[in-house]
Amino acid sequence: MILPIISPEISSIVNNYRVGIIEAIASNQATSSQLLEEIRSCSSWLQENFTTDFIKERSSIAATRAAYKAAGKDPSRYRPSCEQLARRVLQGKELYSISMLVDLGNLISLQSGYSVAVLDAAHIKGNTITFSIGREGEDYEGIGRGPLNIAHLPVWRDEIGSFATPTSDSVRTQCEPTTEKILIIINGFDGDVKHLTETMVYTEKLLLRFCEAEEIHSAIYP
Repeated sequence: MILPIISPEISSIVNNYRVGIIEAIASNQATSSQLLEEIRSCSSWLQENFTTDFIKERSSIAATRAAYKAAGKDPSRYRPSCEQLARRVLQGKELYSISMLVDLGNLISLQSGYSVAVLDAAHIKGNTITFSIGREGEDYEGIGRGPLNIAHLPVWRDEIGSFATPTSDSVRTQCEPTTEKILIIINGFDGDVKHLTETMVYTEKLLLRFCEAEEIHSAIYP
């Protein structure tokens, strides 16, 4: 498995950060009607239990926002993806359907409140990835966003450079129709191991049900 390394930069601002890592072989097809129905059901649950103002108080989202502030980034300007998705649902807007893997990641995020990256592992270089803080002047091409200023954002890097943040992942590692080997990163800034474990189990079930997943390997770090 790819080994995640949590840098002292992250540990200094979030002393109980945990990350869920899942690797698998999976099929990335057009999104099924069954998965779309799961997303609608979860969206209805969110609308019954949260408002656009209250959603940022959800513990998993609140902890992510707190980490952004501690790193020097405004979470209301560079919203974590977990909050972006939830707010869109709470505003009564439909989520864009992209593909089975991308939409599955959105469902996991809505259900858990965590920022979730579903990545094409074939484009991640090296056997380790490091979680640290973006540097001044650092950016990458964000999916659907163009150049993303990742200075002071929590960021994942491989041997080539940065490829994912809890706000938006990079085009370099995005899932394509041809994607087979995947890496899923579930960012647990709240340190709630029980909730993160439940989210990992839920994710594996979704992968088996919708993506014909094989060779699933998962672990929580540190």
